[in-house]
Amino acid sequence: MRIALLAPLPPEKNGIADYANHFKTALEQLGVTVATPLSGVEGNSAAIKQAIAAFDWHSVDLVHAELGGGRLGEFLALRELRKAYPNLPLTATVHDPERLVWRREHLPFPLNLLEHFPSPLPQAAVVVADPLTLREERHVAQGLTRLITLTRLGAECLSQRMQLPAGKVAVINHANLAIATAPLPALATLHLLYFGFIYRGKGIEDLLQALTDVFKQAPELRDRVRLTLAGGTAAEMAFGAGGNYLEQLNSQIAELGLAGIIDWRLNLPASEIAQTIQAHHVMVLPYRESKKLGLLGRQRGTSGALSWAAACGRGAITSDARAFAEEVASGNGAIYPQGDVTALSDQLLRLARTPTLARDWAERAGEIGRERLWPLTAQQFKQLFEQAIAGDAYGA
Repeated sequence: MRIALLAPLPPEKNGIADYANHFKTALEQLGVTVATPLSGVEGNSAAIKQAIAAFDWHSVDLVHAELGGGRLGEFLALRELRKAYPNLPLTATVHDPERLVWRREHLPFPLNLLEHFPSPLPQAAVVVADPLTLREERHVAQGLTRLITLTRLGAECLSQRMQLPAGKVAVINHANLAIATAPLPALATLHLLYFGFIYRGKGIEDLLQALTDVFKQAPELRDRVRLTLAGGTAAEMAFGAGGNYLEQLNSQIAELGLAGIIDWRLNLPASEIAQTIQAHHVMVLPYRESKKLGLLGRQRGTSGALSWAAACGRGAITSDARAFAEEVASGNGAIYPQGDVTALSDQLLRLARTPTLARDWAERAGEIGRERLWPLTAQQFKQLFEQAIAGDAYGA
């Protein structure tokens, strides 16, 4: 089997690039040949059309795309390929359901004139143009052979919003690497970890405030709880219109009196991710869903960080954003309502006072990690690809 993979890949620094890289490697280990015809290509229509014209699409059995993360290139390529090659099997993993891309490449006239005005006029233009975006997304989705989401909730929401027939969207959970088991650190001091890209919208401010509230309720815990903020930073996100976000976080930490219990691991090398996670008891992901995106739909994807937690055998406390509730529903952690600092504080206090919860969550997380190893997941994709190539409708 030879497929074309349309996806970001390292050295690009984002979760989907990391996912696609592991995906490609796992398929190749099963004997699948994976071509990457869009590697290094700009994500605009002109560049995509040029790249499509330069590649022999008859040389592949199937094309698979990774959609999400605000990228348009892969979506534009699928649209062009369906028009040019109506019989070529096309599949896609949708990382941010219930939508495929959320925005158009170009706004129609006269809405495009608003792009040059101050906020919120450009955002308002996107909302006004959304019916056109949704129509394009539905057209592309309905032309795909199969779609894949990482959660059941994501599949349900995507199917409904894209008006797809039952069974066209498959669920293949986020895979993870095989990580050697490591025992929990001693429970005398509770080590909490935020892990992921560090920028606005991840709810880190909520976590800092919740931790402060824990110490107000139980001052004796101040010397028995530590928090590490670990992960990558992207210049365009860390130094956006709102100023230097890392400096703002440090200012909040100082104002809350948390400097003595916060550790930083910025731009963590990939080789140190597993040992960093396993040096902690529980991962905390306090994500908030974007209010701007909420005008366009619901984001029901999952998190690469949660996949790492499972791979490393560690539980998680997460908000109920995205499809996190589904991912932490089997005894591997706890959920609280996004943005509810009091509820997050309560969960942290419960864990600090009953640290053996971390041991129970870790045991279940390890089981999930073993169920979702990349070789097993790649086999599921290979089977789905074989069905798509054979014309077997939805694997029936």
